[in-house]
Amino acid sequence: MAMAATSAAGLQSPFLSGTNRNLLSTTSAAGRVTVVSPRKLVVAAAVAPKKSWIPAVKGGGNFLDPEWLDGSLPGDYGFDPLGLGKDPAFLKWYREAELIHGRWAMAAVVGIFVGQAYSGVPWFEAGADPGAIAPFSFGSLLGTQLLLMGWVESKRWVDFFNPESQSVEWATPWSRTAENFANATGEQGYPGGKFFDPLGLGGTVRDGVYVPDAEKLDRLKVAEIKHARLAMVAMLIFYFEAGQGKTPLGALGL
Repeated sequence: MAMAATSAAGLQSPFLSGTNRNLLSTTSAAGRVTVVSPRKLVVAAAVAPKKSWIPAVKGGGNFLDPEWLDGSLPGDYGFDPLGLGKDPAFLKWYREAELIHGRWAMAAVVGIFVGQAYSGVPWFEAGADPGAIAPFSFGSLLGTQLLLMGWVESKRWVDFFNPESQSVEWATPWSRTAENFANATGEQGYPGGKFFDPLGLGGTVRDGVYVPDAEKLDRLKVAEIKHARLAMVAMLIFYFEAGQGKTPLGALGL
């Protein structure tokens, strides 16, 4: 398609119409158009076609190519057969929910494998195992979790609708929240900063200030959402296995 568009544009170019015989146009395999003249070099990148979640099937329509998904979201392959993201506000919230659920799923998958490999207890029986370390009663544990998780999730909910409103000194009395927990990348759902990116994978710290790297962040966002989706599918499989009394390690013969 990019080649066809370039050829069509070339038919109307001064080079072929005879108005300027000193221009030369070439097209690379990636769809990059380079125009060379004696005075200047102009490189214009053609827009890459949006990827499809069914690459072997060509066609349009909202099922394969919904117009409300323009490819701007990391990992956007046009998958929204139910049309849940038609409303931009809902689309933003669903992406936030996908990120959070995916991150929890990645942590859970690792915890399930490591926990069973260490203790030998299936993950769905760990809480009821007599040898499990449980210094608190179930009621105390549930109440503490509801209190702490409710506090954290309520702050995340407020921050979603009013970004960085929670980055204030009084939010966490034991730390300087505005300095360590601020949304340093400037993008919702990707806090970065010295606390959330201590290894500097998506940016660097210069003179005590975290400076995000846009190119690195773009690659990491796509990698994260792919791993998150894979982890969520894995957890769904783990649930089906648990219903049959099987574990992931047992299914692998380990």
